[in-house]
Amino acid sequence: MGYGIALSSLLAFIAFFLGKYIAIGSAVIAIILGVIVSNSIKLPHIYNKGIGFSEKTLLAVAIATMGITLDFSVLLNLGFETLLLIVVGISVTILSALFIAKFFNIDKNLALLLGIGNGICGASAIGASKDIIKAKDTDVGISVAVVNLLGTIGIFLVPFIALSIGFADKSSGILVGNTLQAVGQAVAGGFAISDIAGQNATIVKMGRVLSLTLVLVVLLIVFSDKKESKSNSKTNIFKNIPLFIFFFLLFSFLATIDILPSIIVDIIKEISHFTLIIAMAAIGLKISFSSIKENGKNALIVGSLVFVVQIIFTASFIILFLQ
Repeated sequence: MGYGIALSSLLAFIAFFLGKYIAIGSAVIAIILGVIVSNSIKLPHIYNKGIGFSEKTLLAVAIATMGITLDFSVLLNLGFETLLLIVVGISVTILSALFIAKFFNIDKNLALLLGIGNGICGASAIGASKDIIKAKDTDVGISVAVVNLLGTIGIFLVPFIALSIGFADKSSGILVGNTLQAVGQAVAGGFAISDIAGQNATIVKMGRVLSLTLVLVVLLIVFSDKKESKSNSKTNIFKNIPLFIFFFLLFSFLATIDILPSIIVDIIKEISHFTLIIAMAAIGLKISFSSIKENGKNALIVGSLVFVVQIIFTASFIILFLQ
C-alpha cells in the first residue's frame, strides 16, 4: 500500500509547490500530474491499493477536517435576503447543470458534480459528494478541473462584470462571493475591487460553503436505496451517511464555539488542504486520456454555461432585491 500513497504524496508535493506560481490551483495541478503519470507509465498493481487508500480514505480526512474552517456564526452576518440568494442560487446552479447537460449527452452524475462544484465550493464539495452519488473517478477529475478553471477565469471576469453594471462595493462583493467557486478565488476577486467588496465576498462565500452540510443531507435522501421500504427509509439513510460527515460537523461545531488554540486550528487546516491535494493526485492516477477526450470538451461547455446562468441569476437578484 505504501507505494501508491508515496506516489500520490510525491505528486501532491509537486502540485503544492507549483500551485504557488500557477493560478489554476494545487488540486487541479495534482489531477493533471496524476493523469500524465498514469497515462505515460504502466504502474505495477502494487500501487493500486495505496492509490485507492489515498483517493478514498485521505479524501474523507480532507473533507472532515475542512469543517474547522466553517464557523456557523458567519450566518448571523448575512441578512435574510442574502441567505435566500445563497440557497436559491445553489438550487438554480445545480438544476441548471442537470438541465443543460441533457443537450450535450453528459452523464447525470458528472452534471451533478459540475453543479455542486460551481454552486458551493469547488473541489471540496465535489469530493464530499462523490461517494454519495457514486460518481466515477473520471467524472470527479473532469469536474474539479473544469470548475477550478472557470473559477480562475472568474477572478478577473466577475469583478469586471460588477464594475460594468455599476454595482456599489457591497453589491459587487455579494456578486463575487455568490459566483466564484473556491474560497480563495472569491476572496481574491472581492479584494481586487475594494476592502468592502472583499469582506462581503468572503462572508457570502462562507455562507455558501456552510450550505454544503444541507446539500449533503439532501443528496443522502435522494440517493438512498429506493428499494428499501418506507418504514426503514430513515434508518437506511442514517446508515448510508459517511463517517466523515459526522467529523465534518464536529469540526464545524468546534470552529463555531472557538475553543481550540489557533495553532491547532492552523495545523488542522494544513492537514485538510494537503490531504485533499494527495486525494486529487490519486484520482488523477485513475483517469485515462480517452475518458477525458470523451467527456472533457462537453463538460467544459456545460460548466461554462452553468457559470453564466449563476452570474446572471445573482446579478438579477441583487438588482431586484438587494439594491
